[in-house]
Amino acid sequence: MNNFTTSASQETAFSVSQLNRQIQQLLEASLPWILVEGEISNLAKPGSGHWYFSLKDDKAQIRCAMFKSKNNTVRFNPKDGDKVRLRARVTFYGPRGDCQLSVESMKSAGEGALQQAFERLKTSLQLEGLFDAKHKQPLPTKPERVAIITSPVGAAVRDMIIAFRRRFPLTELTILPSLVQGKDAAKNILRQLQRADDSGHFDAIVLGRGGGSLEDLWSFNDETLARAVFNTKTPIVSAVGHETDFTITDFVADVRAATPTAAAELLSPDCNQLIRQIEQQEKQLARRMSRILEQSQQQLDFTTKRIRHPKERIDQQQNQLNQLMHRLQQNIQRKVSEQHIQTSNLVHRLERNSPTRRINQERQTLNNIDTRLAHALRNNLTNKQTAFARIIDKLNLVSPLNTLSRGYAIASKGKQVIRSIHDVEKGDAIKVRVQDGEVSCTVKTTKAIS
Repeated sequence: MNNFTTSASQETAFSVSQLNRQIQQLLEASLPWILVEGEISNLAKPGSGHWYFSLKDDKAQIRCAMFKSKNNTVRFNPKDGDKVRLRARVTFYGPRGDCQLSVESMKSAGEGALQQAFERLKTSLQLEGLFDAKHKQPLPTKPERVAIITSPVGAAVRDMIIAFRRRFPLTELTILPSLVQGKDAAKNILRQLQRADDSGHFDAIVLGRGGGSLEDLWSFNDETLARAVFNTKTPIVSAVGHETDFTITDFVADVRAATPTAAAELLSPDCNQLIRQIEQQEKQLARRMSRILEQSQQQLDFTTKRIRHPKERIDQQQNQLNQLMHRLQQNIQRKVSEQHIQTSNLVHRLERNSPTRRINQERQTLNNIDTRLAHALRNNLTNKQTAFARIIDKLNLVSPLNTLSRGYAIASKGKQVIRSIHDVEKGDAIKVRVQDGEVSCTVKTTKAIS
């Protein structure tokens, strides 16, 4: 991200693909899952089973894609002009430079009074602080006794029992049967909730039921029930409907589970940490593979729409895409290796942009300066040695020793040089210095020379 804030002297030019990747990362990181309402227009349903359309209001529009694996859960047949509510994530399709919504679920926006009542109650309770995280109780890591308040028949209770038995059979489950739909359902759920909480017997309580319309799930939007959930001493997990369904109890409960099965998984510990990590990595990889496949499928659909190939060519490309999907799904480990290679390439790119290169250049410059300094010191030393030799030669010219080498001698009495016949007397002991030594003498006579 720092590439956008470098100084002018360090500015780096992006390729188009690099820029689009940066935009994709920024968009998808800042806008994960969102709810958006609008009107469908330009709806297209090609043979691949995917849906492509625009979502608009009176001022703007945005492209949308809802892939086959997602649109088969839509409970009505959408058409141009329908007002819908979408749960989607913002994506950026790099090859075309397009921003779009990848749709996870679609509902009709015409649910009217119930939806408005839901929003009013949600806003009121939120302002009171009933949804605040500081009031949430942590779930026990290894619950021994769990109460499940739900209908005793149906897929929800069966799925939770199966999940608990599969993951942690030692958990003691108590099914507290209750109506989960209809006029008296909220009172029935409230009575069982108070019974379970007052007993103090359970480590956690699950409120659960299967999916349905807003009207089907309305008993879990009851204000009295919501306040009771907030005031319970026992940790509460709300597991109402499908992943895209939200109720007031989801917001008030300590934890909201996407599905009843997910609630069982939250409350049943996994004894093998390594397996859990591997499964999490597999899910992440599967999501990445799914995104790559979705983009590849979308690219094929766009190509099919833009370039009018013969039908045989389109079928051939569709078959190739299906084969690619099958191979990718069967070779997860190979995809992991490819991700490792990609990571290594990124590391190499970082190393190429490392300050080490600049350090090496500066080090070379320093070495050159050291060499020049050593050379200058040697030249200066030579010059000083030459000057010193000249001074020595000059000193030798005036040195007494040099005079001695030409046959002269120096006479001294004690430490005093004899300069005149008056400096000595007959019988004095004197020394005479010649080139290679000294001669001891005795003065016999002195004679003046005119």
